[in-house]
Amino acid sequence: MLEQRYRWKNKHLREHVDVLDGKKAPHMLLKDAVYLNQVFRKWMKANIWIYDDRIVYVGEKLPDNLEGCEIVDCKNQYLVPGYIEPHAHPFQVYNPLSLSQYATNFGTTTLINDNLVLFLQLEKKKAFSLLGELREVPATMYWWGRFDAQTELQNEEMIFSHGEVKAWLEHDAVLQGGELTSWPRLLAGDDMLLHWMQETKRMRKQIEGHFPGASEKTLAKMMLFGADADHEAMTGEEVMTRLMQGYTVSLRHSSIRPDLPKLLDEIQELGLEYFDKLLFTTDGSPPSFYEQGLQDNMIRMAIEKGIPVIDAYNMATINIAKHYNIEYLHGNIATGRVANINFLEDIENPTPVSVLAKGQWVKRDGIESPDLATIDWDKYGFSPLKLDWGIEPNDLEFSMPFGIEMVNDVITKPYSITSDVSYEELSFDHDESFLMMVDANGKWRINTLIKGFANKLCGFASSYSNSGDIILIGKRKKDMIIAFNRMKEIGGGIVITEHGKVIYELPLTLKGIMSKEPIHELIQKENELKALLAERGYPFSDPIYSLLFFSSTHLPYIRITQQGMYDVMNKTVLFPPIMR
Repeated sequence: MLEQRYRWKNKHLREHVDVLDGKKAPHMLLKDAVYLNQVFRKWMKANIWIYDDRIVYVGEKLPDNLEGCEIVDCKNQYLVPGYIEPHAHPFQVYNPLSLSQYATNFGTTTLINDNLVLFLQLEKKKAFSLLGELREVPATMYWWGRFDAQTELQNEEMIFSHGEVKAWLEHDAVLQGGELTSWPRLLAGDDMLLHWMQETKRMRKQIEGHFPGASEKTLAKMMLFGADADHEAMTGEEVMTRLMQGYTVSLRHSSIRPDLPKLLDEIQELGLEYFDKLLFTTDGSPPSFYEQGLQDNMIRMAIEKGIPVIDAYNMATINIAKHYNIEYLHGNIATGRVANINFLEDIENPTPVSVLAKGQWVKRDGIESPDLATIDWDKYGFSPLKLDWGIEPNDLEFSMPFGIEMVNDVITKPYSITSDVSYEELSFDHDESFLMMVDANGKWRINTLIKGFANKLCGFASSYSNSGDIILIGKRKKDMIIAFNRMKEIGGGIVITEHGKVIYELPLTLKGIMSKEPIHELIQKENELKALLAERGYPFSDPIYSLLFFSSTHLPYIRITQQGMYDVMNKTVLFPPIMR
Protein backbone atom coordinates (compact mmCIF):
# COMPACT_ATOMS: atom_id res chain seq x y z
CA MET A 1 0.00 0.00 0.00
CA LEU A 2 2.76 2.43 0.87
CA GLU A 3 5.76 3.89 -0.84
CA GLN A 4 8.99 3.80 1.12
CA ARG A 5 8.45 7.11 2.91
CA TYR A 6 4.72 6.88 3.44
CA ARG A 7 3.47 8.74 0.43
CA TRP A 8 -0.08 7.52 0.91
CA LYS A 9 -2.04 7.33 -2.31
CA ASN A 10 -4.88 9.77 -2.91
CA LYS A 11 -7.57 7.17 -2.23
CA HIS A 12 -6.02 6.39 1.15
CA LEU A 13 -5.80 10.05 2.09
CA ARG A 14 -9.50 10.43 1.19
CA GLU A 15 -10.32 7.45 3.41
CA HIS A 16 -8.41 9.04 6.31
CA VAL A 17 -10.47 12.20 5.97
CA ASP A 18 -13.68 10.17 5.63
CA VAL A 19 -13.01 8.79 9.11
CA LEU A 20 -13.15 12.31 10.53
CA ASP A 21 -16.43 12.94 8.70
CA GLY A 22 -17.97 9.73 10.05
CA LYS A 23 -18.24 8.13 6.61
CA LYS A 24 -15.84 5.44 7.73
CA ALA A 25 -15.03 4.06 11.14
CA PRO A 26 -11.48 4.06 12.51
CA HIS A 27 -10.00 0.61 12.82
CA MET A 28 -8.94 1.29 16.38
CA LEU A 29 -9.85 3.79 19.08
CA LEU A 30 -7.46 4.34 21.99
CA LYS A 31 -9.91 5.77 24.49
CA ASP A 32 -9.00 8.07 27.40
CA ALA A 33 -5.29 7.75 26.70
CA VAL A 34 -2.74 9.60 28.81
CA TYR A 35 0.03 10.24 26.29
CA LEU A 36 3.29 12.18 26.02
CA ASN A 37 2.72 15.40 24.09
CA GLN A 38 6.16 16.70 23.17
CA VAL A 39 4.92 20.06 21.90
CA PHE A 40 3.45 20.99 25.28
CA ARG A 41 6.14 18.91 27.07
CA LYS A 42 3.63 17.25 29.33
CA TRP A 43 1.37 14.23 29.73
CA MET A 44 -2.08 14.91 28.30
CA LYS A 45 -5.35 13.00 27.96
CA ALA A 46 -6.98 12.36 24.58
CA ASN A 47 -8.76 9.89 22.35
CA ILE A 48 -6.56 8.55 19.56
CA TRP A 49 -8.12 7.31 16.33
CA ILE A 50 -6.18 4.92 14.10
CA TYR A 51 -7.00 3.90 10.54
CA ASP A 52 -4.78 1.22 9.00
CA ASP A 53 -1.25 2.30 9.90
CA ARG A 54 -1.94 5.99 10.57
CA ILE A 55 -3.08 8.14 13.45
CA VAL A 56 -5.95 10.16 11.96
CA TYR A 57 -6.95 12.16 15.02
CA VAL A 58 -5.74 13.02 18.52
CA GLY A 59 -8.05 15.08 20.75
CA GLU A 60 -11.17 15.13 22.90
CA LYS A 61 -13.66 13.96 20.27
CA LEU A 62 -14.98 10.44 19.84
CA PRO A 63 -15.80 8.99 16.38
CA ASP A 64 -19.36 9.23 15.11
CA ASN A 65 -18.94 5.88 13.36
CA LEU A 66 -17.63 2.95 15.39
CA GLU A 67 -18.76 0.08 13.18
CA GLY A 68 -16.17 -2.71 13.45
CA CYS A 69 -13.81 -0.47 15.43
CA GLU A 70 -11.55 -2.03 18.07
CA ILE A 71 -11.94 0.06 21.23
CA VAL A 72 -9.00 -0.03 23.64
CA ASP A 73 -9.51 1.30 27.16
CA CYS A 74 -6.21 2.98 28.05
CA LYS A 75 -6.99 3.46 31.73
CA ASN A 76 -3.94 3.13 34.01
CA GLN A 77 -1.53 3.22 31.06
CA TYR A 78 0.80 5.82 29.61
CA LEU A 79 1.34 6.09 25.88
CA VAL A 80 4.60 7.20 24.25
CA PRO A 81 5.74 7.18 20.62
CA GLY A 82 7.48 4.10 19.28
CA TYR A 83 11.20 4.36 19.88
CA ILE A 84 13.69 4.90 17.03
CA GLU A 85 17.15 3.35 16.71
CA PRO A 86 19.14 5.78 14.56
CA HIS A 87 22.27 3.68 14.09
CA ALA A 88 21.54 -0.02 13.55
CA HIS A 89 23.96 -2.53 12.01
CA PRO A 90 21.34 -5.20 11.26
CA PHE A 91 23.81 -7.94 10.30
CA GLN A 92 25.50 -8.84 13.61
CA VAL A 93 24.79 -12.56 13.06
CA TYR A 94 21.09 -11.64 13.21
CA ASN A 95 19.39 -10.28 10.08
CA PRO A 96 17.30 -7.13 9.47
CA LEU A 97 14.00 -9.01 9.83
CA SER A 98 14.89 -10.87 13.03
CA LEU A 99 16.31 -7.69 14.58
CA SER A 100 13.15 -5.75 13.76
CA GLN A 101 10.92 -8.48 15.19
CA TYR A 102 12.88 -8.55 18.44
CA ALA A 103 13.22 -4.76 18.68
CA THR A 104 9.51 -4.03 18.26
CA ASN A 105 8.67 -6.13 21.29
CA PHE A 106 10.83 -3.79 23.34
CA GLY A 107 9.15 -0.75 21.78
CA THR A 108 11.79 0.15 19.17
CA THR A 109 9.52 0.27 16.14
CA THR A 110 11.74 2.20 13.72
CA LEU A 111 15.29 1.29 12.68
CA ILE A 112 17.70 3.36 10.59
CA ASN A 113 19.99 0.69 9.18
CA ASP A 114 23.52 0.35 7.82
CA ASN A 115 23.41 -0.77 4.18
CA LEU A 116 26.99 -2.12 4.01
CA VAL A 117 26.25 -5.85 3.77
CA LEU A 118 23.55 -5.28 1.17
CA PHE A 119 25.89 -2.99 -0.78
CA LEU A 120 28.73 -5.53 -0.79
CA GLN A 121 26.70 -8.72 -1.24
CA LEU A 122 23.87 -7.76 -3.63
CA GLU A 123 23.60 -5.95 -6.90
CA LYS A 124 21.45 -2.91 -6.34
CA LYS A 125 18.32 -4.15 -8.14
CA LYS A 126 18.06 -7.08 -5.72
CA ALA A 127 19.05 -4.92 -2.77
CA PHE A 128 16.33 -2.37 -3.54
CA SER A 129 13.80 -5.17 -4.03
CA LEU A 130 14.70 -6.45 -0.55
CA LEU A 131 14.25 -2.96 0.89
CA GLY A 132 10.81 -2.91 -0.67
CA GLU A 133 9.87 -6.26 0.85
CA LEU A 134 11.14 -5.21 4.28
CA ARG A 135 8.87 -2.17 4.27
CA GLU A 136 5.89 -4.51 4.56
CA VAL A 137 6.88 -5.84 8.00
CA PRO A 138 5.45 -4.20 11.13
CA ALA A 139 8.67 -2.35 11.97
CA THR A 140 9.61 0.70 9.93
CA MET A 141 13.04 0.49 8.31
CA TYR A 142 15.15 3.26 6.85
CA TRP A 143 18.73 3.00 5.64
CA TRP A 144 22.09 4.71 5.25
CA GLY A 145 24.09 5.06 2.06
CA ARG A 146 27.71 4.10 2.68
CA PHE A 147 30.63 5.83 0.99
CA ASP A 148 33.22 3.12 1.74
CA ALA A 149 33.61 -0.46 2.99
CA GLN A 150 35.65 0.40 6.12
CA THR A 151 38.24 -2.09 4.89
CA GLU A 152 40.66 -2.36 1.96
CA LEU A 153 38.86 -4.28 -0.78
CA GLN A 154 40.18 -5.55 -4.05
CA ASN A 155 38.64 -3.41 -6.83
CA GLU A 156 37.04 -1.04 -4.32
CA GLU A 157 36.81 1.73 -6.93
CA MET A 158 34.56 -0.53 -9.04
CA ILE A 159 32.38 -1.61 -6.11
CA PHE A 160 32.00 1.92 -4.71
CA SER A 161 31.54 3.53 -8.10
CA HIS A 162 29.90 6.91 -8.46
CA GLY A 163 26.80 5.34 -10.01
CA GLU A 164 26.36 2.76 -7.23
CA VAL A 165 26.83 5.24 -4.39
CA LYS A 166 24.55 7.82 -5.98
CA ALA A 167 21.80 5.27 -6.63
CA TRP A 168 21.71 4.43 -2.92
CA LEU A 169 21.74 8.07 -1.88
CA GLU A 170 18.81 8.79 -4.20
CA HIS A 171 16.71 5.94 -2.82
CA ASP A 172 13.81 7.31 -0.79
CA ALA A 173 14.35 4.83 2.05
CA VAL A 174 17.87 6.21 2.57
CA LEU A 175 17.94 9.02 5.12
CA GLN A 176 21.65 9.69 5.40
CA GLY A 177 25.11 9.25 3.94
CA GLY A 178 27.74 7.49 5.98
CA GLU A 179 28.72 6.60 8.54
CA LEU A 180 31.84 8.50 7.49
CA THR A 181 34.59 6.04 8.46
CA SER A 182 36.75 7.23 5.55
CA TRP A 183 37.05 10.82 6.80
CA PRO A 184 40.91 10.71 6.79
CA ARG A 185 40.67 10.29 2.99
CA LEU A 186 38.50 13.38 2.90
CA LEU A 187 41.07 15.42 4.79
CA ALA A 188 43.77 14.05 2.48
CA GLY A 189 41.98 15.50 -0.55
CA ASP A 190 39.57 12.81 -1.83
CA ASP A 191 37.26 14.94 -3.99
CA MET A 192 35.00 12.07 -5.02
CA LEU A 193 34.12 11.51 -1.39
CA LEU A 194 33.50 15.22 -0.99
CA HIS A 195 31.29 15.16 -4.09
CA TRP A 196 29.17 12.34 -2.64
CA MET A 197 28.79 14.32 0.56
CA GLN A 198 27.67 17.37 -1.38
CA GLU A 199 25.19 15.26 -3.33
CA THR A 200 23.83 14.01 0.00
CA LYS A 201 23.38 17.59 1.20
CA ARG A 202 21.77 18.57 -2.11
CA MET A 203 19.18 15.86 -1.45
CA ARG A 204 18.64 17.37 2.02
CA LYS A 205 19.78 14.18 3.72
CA GLN A 206 22.03 13.93 6.74
CA ILE A 207 25.63 12.75 6.99
CA GLU A 208 26.66 10.66 9.98
CA GLY A 209 30.27 11.02 11.11
CA HIS A 210 32.62 8.53 12.69
CA PHE A 211 35.14 10.69 14.52
CA PRO A 212 36.62 8.90 17.55
CA GLY A 213 39.14 11.08 19.34
CA ALA A 214 38.79 13.89 16.80
CA SER A 215 40.15 17.29 17.82
CA GLU A 216 38.00 20.38 17.89
CA LYS A 217 39.71 21.56 14.70
CA THR A 218 38.99 18.28 12.91
CA LEU A 219 35.37 18.35 14.05
CA ALA A 220 35.04 21.88 12.69
CA LYS A 221 36.52 20.82 9.36
CA MET A 222 34.12 17.88 9.12
CA MET A 223 31.19 20.16 9.85
CA LEU A 224 32.34 22.48 7.05
CA PHE A 225 32.54 19.51 4.67
CA GLY A 226 28.95 18.55 5.51
CA ALA A 227 28.84 16.18 8.50
CA ASP A 228 25.78 16.65 10.71
CA ALA A 229 26.09 14.15 13.55
CA ASP A 230 28.52 11.89 15.35
CA HIS A 231 28.15 8.94 17.72
CA GLU A 232 31.78 8.58 18.82
CA ALA A 233 31.90 10.87 21.87
CA MET A 234 33.43 8.87 24.73
CA THR A 235 33.48 11.56 27.43
CA GLY A 236 31.21 14.36 28.52
CA GLU A 237 33.73 16.89 27.25
CA GLU A 238 33.67 15.28 23.80
CA VAL A 239 29.87 15.54 23.80
CA MET A 240 30.09 19.24 24.66
CA THR A 241 32.75 19.90 22.00
CA ARG A 242 30.57 18.34 19.34
CA LEU A 243 27.54 20.33 20.47
CA MET A 244 29.63 23.52 20.34
CA GLN A 245 30.58 22.75 16.73
CA GLY A 246 26.94 22.34 15.73
CA TYR A 247 26.63 18.56 15.75
CA THR A 248 23.74 16.40 16.76
CA VAL A 249 25.31 13.90 19.16
CA SER A 250 24.27 10.29 19.62
CA LEU A 251 25.01 9.08 23.12
CA ARG A 252 26.17 5.52 22.65
CA HIS A 253 25.64 2.48 24.82
CA SER A 254 26.96 -0.56 22.97
CA SER A 255 28.72 -3.83 23.62
CA ILE A 256 32.09 -2.27 22.76
CA ARG A 257 31.39 1.13 24.32
CA PRO A 258 28.80 0.84 27.14
CA ASP A 259 29.32 4.54 27.87
CA LEU A 260 25.86 5.92 28.57
CA PRO A 261 25.91 6.10 32.40
CA LYS A 262 29.30 7.84 32.34
CA LEU A 263 28.28 10.24 29.58
CA LEU A 264 25.06 11.18 31.38
CA ASP A 265 26.93 11.89 34.61
CA GLU A 266 29.57 13.97 32.90
CA ILE A 267 27.32 16.13 30.72
CA GLN A 268 25.23 17.02 33.76
CA GLU A 269 28.35 17.81 35.79
CA LEU A 270 29.38 20.12 32.94
CA GLY A 271 26.07 21.96 33.27
CA LEU A 272 24.16 20.74 30.21
CA GLU A 273 20.47 21.42 30.77
CA TYR A 274 19.02 21.18 27.26
CA PHE A 275 18.98 17.83 25.50
CA ASP A 276 17.26 18.52 22.17
CA LYS A 277 20.41 17.79 20.12
CA LEU A 278 21.09 14.47 21.84
CA LEU A 279 20.02 11.02 20.60
CA PHE A 280 20.39 7.49 21.93
CA THR A 281 21.98 4.60 20.02
CA THR A 282 23.06 1.04 20.76
CA ASP A 283 25.35 1.10 17.68
CA GLY A 284 24.61 -2.32 16.26
CA SER A 285 25.54 -4.55 19.17
CA PRO A 286 25.53 -8.36 19.00
CA PRO A 287 22.48 -10.33 20.19
CA SER A 288 23.43 -10.86 23.84
CA PHE A 289 23.75 -7.12 24.46
CA TYR A 290 20.04 -6.75 23.73
CA GLU A 291 18.92 -9.19 26.39
CA GLN A 292 17.69 -6.26 28.52
CA GLY A 293 16.20 -4.32 25.61
CA LEU A 294 17.22 -1.62 23.16
CA GLN A 295 16.18 2.04 23.32
CA ASP A 296 13.91 1.31 26.27
CA ASN A 297 16.96 0.29 28.28
CA MET A 298 18.74 3.55 27.44
CA ILE A 299 15.70 5.62 28.43
CA ARG A 300 15.63 3.76 31.74
CA MET A 301 19.31 4.55 32.37
CA ALA A 302 18.73 8.22 31.61
CA ILE A 303 15.82 8.45 34.03
CA GLU A 304 17.88 6.72 36.72
CA LYS A 305 20.69 9.24 36.11
CA GLY A 306 18.40 12.18 36.75
CA ILE A 307 17.64 13.25 33.17
CA PRO A 308 14.15 14.81 33.08
CA VAL A 309 11.71 12.06 32.12
CA ILE A 310 10.36 13.81 29.03
CA ASP A 311 13.88 14.52 27.75
CA ALA A 312 14.79 10.87 28.29
CA TYR A 313 11.90 9.79 26.04
CA ASN A 314 12.62 12.54 23.54
CA MET A 315 16.18 11.32 22.99
CA ALA A 316 14.76 8.03 21.70
CA THR A 317 11.86 9.53 19.73
CA ILE A 318 11.23 13.11 18.61
CA ASN A 319 14.87 14.26 18.70
CA ILE A 320 15.78 11.49 16.26
CA ALA A 321 12.78 12.18 14.03
CA LYS A 322 13.63 15.88 13.86
CA HIS A 323 17.24 15.18 13.00
CA TYR A 324 16.27 12.95 10.08
CA ASN A 325 13.41 15.20 8.89
CA ILE A 326 10.80 12.49 9.51
CA GLU A 327 8.96 14.25 12.36
CA TYR A 328 5.85 14.37 10.18
CA LEU A 329 5.78 10.55 10.35
CA HIS A 330 7.57 9.41 13.49
CA GLY A 331 8.66 10.31 16.97
CA ASN A 332 5.42 11.71 18.35
CA ILE A 333 1.78 10.87 18.86
CA ALA A 334 -0.15 13.33 16.71
CA THR A 335 -2.56 13.46 13.79
CA GLY A 336 -1.02 12.16 10.57
CA ARG A 337 1.77 10.14 12.14
CA VAL A 338 2.43 6.45 11.64
CA ALA A 339 0.68 4.49 14.39
CA ASN A 340 3.78 3.38 16.29
CA ILE A 341 2.77 3.58 19.95
CA ASN A 342 4.11 2.05 23.17
CA PHE A 343 1.85 1.38 26.16
CA LEU A 344 3.55 1.67 29.56
CA GLU A 345 2.43 0.67 33.03
CA ASP A 346 4.70 3.24 34.66
CA ILE A 347 6.17 6.47 33.27
CA GLU A 348 9.56 5.53 34.70
CA ASN A 349 9.53 2.04 33.18
CA PRO A 350 9.97 2.54 29.41
CA THR A 351 9.72 -1.15 28.49
CA PRO A 352 6.20 -1.41 27.05
CA VAL A 353 3.57 -3.96 28.01
CA SER A 354 1.88 -3.45 24.65
CA VAL A 355 3.18 -2.18 21.30
CA LEU A 356 1.50 -0.97 18.14
CA ALA A 357 3.70 -0.93 15.04
CA LYS A 358 2.06 0.49 11.92
CA GLY A 359 -1.25 0.08 13.70
CA GLN A 360 -0.71 -3.66 14.32
CA TRP A 361 -0.38 -5.28 17.72
CA VAL A 362 3.08 -6.80 17.96
CA LYS A 363 2.73 -7.14 21.72
CA ARG A 364 -0.44 -7.07 23.79
CA ASP A 365 -0.58 -7.13 27.59
CA GLY A 366 2.89 -8.62 27.78
CA ILE A 367 2.26 -11.33 25.18
CA GLU A 368 4.23 -11.11 21.96
CA SER A 369 2.33 -11.65 18.72
CA PRO A 370 3.55 -14.40 16.35
CA ASP A 371 6.17 -13.23 13.84
CA LEU A 372 4.12 -13.56 10.69
CA ALA A 373 6.47 -11.72 8.32
CA THR A 374 8.96 -13.86 6.42
CA ILE A 375 11.58 -13.18 3.79
CA ASP A 376 12.60 -15.57 1.00
CA TRP A 377 16.30 -14.95 1.50
CA ASP A 378 17.29 -17.37 -1.28
CA LYS A 379 15.61 -15.04 -3.76
CA TYR A 380 18.16 -12.39 -2.88
CA GLY A 381 21.19 -14.65 -2.99
CA PHE A 382 21.41 -15.18 0.78
CA SER A 383 21.62 -18.96 0.46
CA PRO A 384 23.82 -21.24 2.56
CA LEU A 385 27.49 -20.72 1.77
CA LYS A 386 28.73 -23.14 -0.88
CA LEU A 387 32.50 -23.37 -1.10
CA ASP A 388 33.90 -25.41 -3.98
CA TRP A 389 37.41 -25.38 -2.55
CA GLY A 390 39.15 -26.68 0.53
CA ILE A 391 42.09 -26.08 2.84
CA GLU A 392 45.20 -28.14 2.13
CA PRO A 393 48.07 -28.72 4.58
CA ASN A 394 50.41 -26.58 2.48
CA ASP A 395 47.99 -23.63 2.89
CA LEU A 396 48.92 -23.63 6.57
CA GLU A 397 52.50 -22.47 6.13
CA PHE A 398 53.41 -19.46 8.24
CA SER A 399 56.47 -17.31 7.56
CA MET A 400 55.33 -13.75 8.34
CA PRO A 401 57.98 -11.74 10.27
CA PHE A 402 55.38 -10.12 12.48
CA GLY A 403 51.94 -10.88 13.79
CA ILE A 404 48.87 -9.16 15.18
CA GLU A 405 48.48 -8.49 18.89
CA MET A 406 45.07 -7.73 20.35
CA VAL A 407 45.03 -4.63 22.54
CA ASN A 408 41.32 -5.00 23.31
CA ASP A 409 38.24 -6.45 21.61
CA VAL A 410 38.84 -4.49 18.40
CA ILE A 411 42.23 -2.71 18.44
CA THR A 412 45.16 -4.68 17.03
CA LYS A 413 48.85 -3.75 16.79
CA PRO A 414 51.88 -5.45 15.19
CA TYR A 415 54.46 -7.47 17.11
CA SER A 416 57.63 -9.33 16.09
CA ILE A 417 57.21 -13.09 15.84
CA THR A 418 59.89 -15.01 17.73
CA SER A 419 58.16 -18.40 17.99
CA ASP A 420 59.06 -21.30 15.72
CA VAL A 421 55.97 -21.60 13.53
CA SER A 422 57.10 -24.58 11.46
CA TYR A 423 55.38 -27.15 13.70
CA GLU A 424 51.89 -28.60 13.30
CA GLU A 425 50.83 -26.98 16.56
CA LEU A 426 51.91 -24.15 18.83
CA SER A 427 52.61 -24.42 22.53
CA PHE A 428 49.70 -23.91 24.88
CA ASP A 429 52.08 -22.15 27.29
CA HIS A 430 51.86 -18.81 25.44
CA ASP A 431 49.06 -16.79 23.92
CA GLU A 432 50.07 -16.93 20.25
CA SER A 433 47.86 -18.76 17.74
CA PHE A 434 47.89 -19.30 13.99
CA LEU A 435 45.71 -16.80 12.12
CA MET A 436 44.67 -17.12 8.51
CA MET A 437 42.20 -15.14 6.44
CA VAL A 438 41.14 -16.83 3.19
CA ASP A 439 39.27 -15.38 0.26
CA ALA A 440 35.65 -16.58 0.20
CA ASN A 441 36.33 -17.78 -3.36
CA GLY A 442 39.53 -19.55 -2.34
CA LYS A 443 41.84 -17.41 -4.51
CA TRP A 444 44.20 -15.97 -1.86
CA ARG A 445 45.18 -16.23 1.78
CA ILE A 446 47.01 -14.29 4.48
CA ASN A 447 48.90 -16.29 7.11
CA THR A 448 50.25 -14.78 10.31
CA LEU A 449 50.04 -15.20 14.09
CA ILE A 450 47.65 -13.57 16.51
CA LYS A 451 48.62 -12.81 20.08
CA GLY A 452 46.03 -12.43 22.82
CA PHE A 453 42.98 -14.04 21.21
CA ALA A 454 42.96 -17.29 23.22
CA ASN A 455 45.86 -19.38 24.51
CA LYS A 456 44.01 -22.73 24.73
CA LEU A 457 42.03 -22.67 21.49
CA CYS A 458 42.71 -25.67 19.26
CA GLY A 459 40.69 -24.75 16.18
CA PHE A 460 38.27 -22.02 15.17
CA ALA A 461 36.65 -21.10 11.84
CA SER A 462 34.33 -18.23 10.97
CA SER A 463 32.67 -17.11 7.76
CA TYR A 464 31.46 -14.07 9.71
CA SER A 465 33.77 -11.15 8.97
CA ASN A 466 33.62 -7.57 7.75
CA SER A 467 34.46 -8.52 4.16
CA GLY A 468 32.72 -11.91 3.98
CA ASP A 469 36.05 -13.78 3.85
CA ILE A 470 36.97 -16.78 6.03
CA ILE A 471 38.90 -16.48 9.31
CA LEU A 472 40.78 -19.44 10.83
CA ILE A 473 42.44 -19.31 14.27
CA GLY A 474 43.98 -21.98 16.45
CA LYS A 475 46.92 -23.73 18.06
CA ARG A 476 46.56 -26.96 16.08
CA LYS A 477 46.51 -26.94 12.28
CA LYS A 478 44.53 -30.20 12.16
CA ASP A 479 41.81 -28.69 14.32
CA MET A 480 41.74 -25.55 12.17
CA ILE A 481 41.10 -27.72 9.09
CA ILE A 482 38.38 -29.71 10.91
CA ALA A 483 36.72 -26.44 11.97
CA PHE A 484 36.88 -25.12 8.40
CA ASN A 485 35.40 -28.32 6.96
CA ARG A 486 32.53 -28.29 9.46
CA MET A 487 31.85 -24.63 8.78
CA LYS A 488 31.72 -25.51 5.10
CA GLU A 489 29.32 -28.43 5.73
CA ILE A 490 26.78 -26.31 7.64
CA GLY A 491 26.68 -23.62 4.95
CA GLY A 492 28.70 -21.05 6.85
CA GLY A 493 28.98 -19.98 10.46
CA ILE A 494 31.28 -20.15 13.47
CA VAL A 495 32.82 -23.44 14.60
CA ILE A 496 35.14 -24.40 17.48
CA THR A 497 37.04 -27.69 17.51
CA GLU A 498 39.14 -29.33 20.20
CA HIS A 499 41.43 -32.32 19.72
CA GLY A 500 39.61 -33.49 16.63
CA LYS A 501 36.04 -32.90 17.80
CA VAL A 502 33.54 -30.12 17.08
CA ILE A 503 32.51 -28.61 20.43
CA TYR A 504 30.51 -25.62 19.18
CA GLU A 505 28.81 -24.41 16.03
CA LEU A 506 26.68 -21.43 15.15
CA PRO A 507 25.22 -21.90 11.65
CA LEU A 508 24.96 -18.70 9.62
CA THR A 509 23.01 -20.01 6.66
CA LEU A 510 22.40 -16.60 5.06
CA LYS A 511 25.58 -16.55 2.95
CA GLY A 512 27.73 -17.32 5.98
CA ILE A 513 27.03 -13.87 7.42
CA MET A 514 23.63 -14.01 9.14
CA SER A 515 21.32 -16.46 10.89
CA LYS A 516 17.64 -17.04 10.26
CA GLU A 517 17.08 -17.86 13.92
CA PRO A 518 15.21 -15.46 16.24
CA ILE A 519 17.34 -13.25 18.43
CA HIS A 520 16.37 -14.90 21.72
CA GLU A 521 17.94 -18.11 20.40
CA LEU A 522 20.99 -16.26 19.11
CA ILE A 523 21.45 -14.72 22.56
CA GLN A 524 21.85 -18.22 24.01
CA LYS A 525 24.23 -19.27 21.24
CA GLU A 526 26.36 -16.16 21.58
CA ASN A 527 26.57 -16.51 25.36
CA GLU A 528 27.70 -20.11 24.86
CA LEU A 529 30.35 -18.92 22.39
CA LYS A 530 31.63 -16.29 24.80
CA ALA A 531 31.80 -18.79 27.66
CA LEU A 532 33.73 -21.38 25.61
CA LEU A 533 36.22 -18.79 24.35
CA ALA A 534 36.68 -17.33 27.84
CA GLU A 535 37.48 -20.81 29.16
CA ARG A 536 40.12 -21.05 26.43
CA GLY A 537 41.75 -17.73 27.23
CA TYR A 538 39.82 -15.09 25.29
CA PRO A 539 40.29 -12.11 27.67
CA PHE A 540 37.79 -9.66 26.23
CA SER A 541 34.00 -9.39 26.17
CA ASP A 542 32.93 -9.28 22.52
CA PRO A 543 34.28 -11.96 20.13
CA ILE A 544 31.64 -11.11 17.50
CA TYR A 545 33.09 -7.62 17.14
CA SER A 546 36.65 -8.98 17.22
CA LEU A 547 35.84 -11.09 14.16
CA LEU A 548 34.09 -8.21 12.45
CA PHE A 549 36.92 -5.74 12.99
CA PHE A 550 39.99 -7.85 12.15
CA SER A 551 39.80 -6.30 8.67
CA SER A 552 38.25 -2.92 9.56
CA THR A 553 40.68 -0.17 8.56
CA HIS A 554 38.84 2.65 10.33
CA LEU A 555 40.54 1.47 13.54
CA PRO A 556 44.27 1.34 14.38
CA TYR A 557 46.83 -0.07 13.94
CA ILE A 558 47.23 -3.12 11.72
CA ARG A 559 44.60 -5.18 9.89
CA ILE A 560 44.26 -8.19 7.63
CA THR A 561 42.41 -7.16 4.48
CA GLN A 562 41.78 -8.38 0.96
CA GLN A 563 44.78 -6.33 -0.13
CA GLY A 564 47.02 -7.91 2.50
CA MET A 565 48.44 -6.95 5.89
CA TYR A 566 47.58 -3.27 6.13
CA ASP A 567 49.16 -0.47 8.16
CA VAL A 568 46.24 1.82 8.96
CA MET A 569 48.25 4.81 10.21
CA ASN A 570 50.52 4.90 7.15
CA LYS A 571 47.87 3.67 4.71
CA THR A 572 50.18 1.08 3.19
CA VAL A 573 50.03 -2.62 2.39
CA LEU A 574 52.88 -4.27 4.30
CA PHE A 575 52.53 -7.76 2.83
CA PRO A 576 50.20 -8.69 -0.05
CA PRO A 577 48.09 -11.86 0.12
CA ILE A 578 49.47 -15.16 -1.11
CA MET A 579 47.66 -16.40 -4.20
CA ARG A 580 46.43 -19.99 -3.89
